[in-house]
Amino acid sequence: MKMMNAAIKTQPLNIDLPSHCTFSTEDWLKLAKYWYPVARIEDIQDVPIKATLLDENLVIYKIKEEIIVARDVCPHRGVPLTLGSHDGEGVICPYHGLRFGEGGKCNRIPSSPQQTIPNKLNLYTYPVIEQYGLVWTCLTHDTQETVPNLPLWHEENVQQVICTPVDIEAFAGRQVEGFLDVAHFAWVHTGTFADPENQFVPDYSTQETAQGFNADYWSTVGDYPASDTFKKADDFKILRHFEFHLPFTATLTIHLRQGAKQVIMNAASPVSARKTRLFAPIVKNYDLDDKVQDVIDYNLKIFEEDRLMVETQKPERLPLDLKLEAHIPADRSSIMLRRCLKKAGFDQFFLI
Repeated sequence: MKMMNAAIKTQPLNIDLPSHCTFSTEDWLKLAKYWYPVARIEDIQDVPIKATLLDENLVIYKIKEEIIVARDVCPHRGVPLTLGSHDGEGVICPYHGLRFGEGGKCNRIPSSPQQTIPNKLNLYTYPVIEQYGLVWTCLTHDTQETVPNLPLWHEENVQQVICTPVDIEAFAGRQVEGFLDVAHFAWVHTGTFADPENQFVPDYSTQETAQGFNADYWSTVGDYPASDTFKKADDFKILRHFEFHLPFTATLTIHLRQGAKQVIMNAASPVSARKTRLFAPIVKNYDLDDKVQDVIDYNLKIFEEDRLMVETQKPERLPLDLKLEAHIPADRSSIMLRRCLKKAGFDQFFLI
């Protein structure tokens, strides 16, 4: 794990909510203390890239070995830096050519090259952690939260794959709810891994943790096609172990036979209360010579199968009051999701 921008802790802790914020003030302030991925490390190259987190527009760029995440606004006259360029010494504002380098500090004023550069011209930066092939950031500087854990990632003899991010026109809470749901396989994922005739959901339980909850689900549903060799026995059964980490990240560890495992992280990064960017690192300890693009394409197909359900759910917002919905036994994970979010102090629907 690589953490950058330690110096930003000296910045003021007062926070201005983004303009046109789609969250209530209370929910935004609570959500802002968590870590979210905003880009794949491999995508941070020679140009500044744009990201949006909790309605805050961000610029991400790399200088030497440091990745900078900052507000996407030049402190001089407010032009987005993502409209600019990168000359190897920093990102350059397209309006007046001011350049911002290490630590987000302004290092050049072309019109006044001899002027001492005031601190007011430095960018407002955010903390950065590089983990699981992703750039993670947090919109507060005094957080006590940690980046969610991805089992198996740091072990030897594994294949690591970072899927292309997926943009979803829905609330992050709805997306992660779908990832945790075990009753929809036979209805939604028949084009990839599920059997439409295998609709039964065995009983399972959830266990609350400090970060959220875990759930163990013994399944006769297969998964990644490369595991077909594990599915030939009549007594085929696999353990799906879910770990939910507040507020919108979950991992699924699929225990196959002979010690084979695959872990998928579902990190739903809230662009706004109605938009989500999904990041999905994957790690497995079998079939290590699989083509990376084939793994990515297959998992993107699974995510696309979920899209219609997530984007058309009503209400768009995730109800936290259990009395507002009907429930069935297979809903234990989604019920625990609501309880964890409510216990963390979030408002009823997350959005105003």
